[in-house]
Amino acid sequence: MRRVKIGDVYAIPLPNGQFAFGRAFRDAGFGVYRKMGTSITDLPNMKDEDYQFVVSVYRDLLRDNVWKFIENRPFKSEEMEWPPQRCIKDSISGEYSIYYKGEIYPAKKEECEGLEVAAVWDRNHIIDRIMGDTKWNL
Repeated sequence: MRRVKIGDVYAIPLPNGQFAFGRAFRDAGFGVYRKMGTSITDLPNMKDEDYQFVVSVYRDLLRDNVWKFIENRPFKSEEMEWPPQRCIKDSISGEYSIYYKGEIYPAKKEECEGLEVAAVWDRNHIIDRIMGDTKWNL
């Protein structure tokens, strides 16, 4: 079994016969490119770092060979290897926090607007979201 490395790019087969592509970040981050392809060789441009979304995924998704490893695209800097800030809302207190680089910082609601919710996504959640289903979004 291949070890997942930062910058690894995977082809994600979709129910419509197309492929989405995602890239592994640090801290379980996974960015799904905007560009879709008709085959696993129809990759986004090497310089294209335009992602639909960046979330966290269970690492076993990248090890079980359902999503095919295509190539490794090193990031331009160590800083770029980290996924963007994510938001946490405490369901009991209603307080907000920002999760970034493995740390949690207190935040105001306004600071969390537009950020992904800090959660780990499974395969079906990622596929649903790529296909336009918003039921998993908060």
